[in-house]
Amino acid sequence: MNQPARQLSRYGWRPADPPGRPVLFINPRSGDGKAARARLAERARDAGIEAVVLDPGQDLAALAGEAAAAGADALGMAGGDGSLAVVAAVAAAHGIPFVCVPAGTRNHFALDVGVDRHDLIGALDAFTDGVERQVDMAEANGRAFLNNVSLGIYGDAVRSPAYRDAKVRTLLETAAEVMGPGGEAPELRLVDDSGREHRHPAVVLVSNNPYALDRPLARGTRPTLSGGQLGVLVVDAPGDRPLARAQAWNAPQLEVSAPGPVHAGIDGEGVDLSPPLVFAIRPAALRVRISPRHPGASPSARLRLPGDT
Repeated sequence: MNQPARQLSRYGWRPADPPGRPVLFINPRSGDGKAARARLAERARDAGIEAVVLDPGQDLAALAGEAAAAGADALGMAGGDGSLAVVAAVAAAHGIPFVCVPAGTRNHFALDVGVDRHDLIGALDAFTDGVERQVDMAEANGRAFLNNVSLGIYGDAVRSPAYRDAKVRTLLETAAEVMGPGGEAPELRLVDDSGREHRHPAVVLVSNNPYALDRPLARGTRPTLSGGQLGVLVVDAPGDRPLARAQAWNAPQLEVSAPGPVHAGIDGEGVDLSPPLVFAIRPAALRVRISPRHPGASPSARLRLPGDT
């Protein structure tokens, strides 16, 4: 085991044989054209990786499924987090490794799985001499996600005096790090881990493993993607109280009720979900490979190890 791989072993990464027929899907429009500017497709093909550059309107899930059925033994995605989840779900269904190439705008999954978000070309090394581990996935009404599902609105809440309580603001600011702009707060109902009912909450964030809420330098990151738990973050609307309440807890599953379809953001993609909204964790469902020269863990995980930078 080489030195970089040996260092990553403390996070659970292990050396893996290179795939014989890897396929990388590339969205050339993600991240303001980051992949196109870096000539990612050409660099991938030079490394023996089949590169599929996506055209607008193509069915990514169908393309990834066809590649796996035709014998691909590793699938990668260079694009936004929503696209990553689509290809990762196909890889998980076929039991083959998934490679995340950080060509999106925010690259939240890349950050938390330990990919260097600034090393687009170096991420291709995951296909040729990568290290591998298994991480969790989650699902909402059967649809897989890697990061989170957001419900409700947080934009105005972050600035409202009614949300000045330190705990509430910490949760809201964490949500602001990882959610897209919210819309009108839907009529939602859910019960927290203490049995208290939340009606019409301003924010509901359900994540694939919980976010670090007690480390300001690592806000918006998850210490682990293999804890086997959903992270649930709820901020109530103020209502008749002068201050809103906030609650965060972990659970293997969650159900959210609503009187009609709910608009949600799933890994940054807007979708409508039919109630009840059923969330579940899928422990160790996804084999992931990264470059052995990348960090191998999120910033909030690395903060826990003395001597790490």
